[in-house]
Amino acid sequence: MALAHAVMSLLAKKAYSGYEIGKEFEDSVGYFWQATHQQIYRELKKLEEQGWVSVEAIAQGKPLDKKIYHLTELGQQKLAEWIDEECELGPIREDILVKVFAGKLVSPQVLLQHLEQNRRLHLKRLEAYKEIEKRLFAHPEELSYGELCQYMVLKMGICCEKAWNSWCEESIEVLQNVKE
Repeated sequence: MALAHAVMSLLAKKAYSGYEIGKEFEDSVGYFWQATHQQIYRELKKLEEQGWVSVEAIAQGKPLDKKIYHLTELGQQKLAEWIDEECELGPIREDILVKVFAGKLVSPQVLLQHLEQNRRLHLKRLEAYKEIEKRLFAHPEELSYGELCQYMVLKMGICCEKAWNSWCEESIEVLQNVKE
C-alpha cells in the first residue's frame, strides 16, 4: 500500500485540512500505517498534481489560507481500482522479533525485560482498541456498510493485540525455564 491510498481512504470519508488529515491519520489509519505530517503534506501535493484530490482555499485573515482537501471523482476511481487489486502479504516489522531471534547474545533476563515491556505495550493498545470499539461500535448490527468496514479493521487490530499478548506470555514462560 502506498501512503497515497491511506490518505485517499480518509478523504473518501470527508474533506479535511492537511492538519486534520494528520490528526485523523494518527487516530485511525495510523494504527496500521505510519506517516509523519510532512510525508502526508508531500503526498497531498502529489495527489493534487495528479488530479486525485482538489484543494479549496478558505481565507482566515491570516497570512496563509486554510486548505481543505477533497477526493475528486478521479481519485475515487483510482482508490476503487486499487481496492480491487489483489493484496500482497506484507512483512511483519517488529524490533522485538529481531531481538529474540538474535537473543543468544544476551542473557535470558534481558529478553525477559523486553518481552514484559512489549506485553505491557500490547495490552495498553488492546485496551485502547476495546475503548474505541465500545465508543464507536457498540451496536454492530446498526452499522452502515462503511462503518462495518472500519469495524472489521478494528476487530483485526484486537485479534492482533491478543495474539501478541499470547506470544509474549508464552515466550516469557519459555525463557523463565531456560537453564543458563
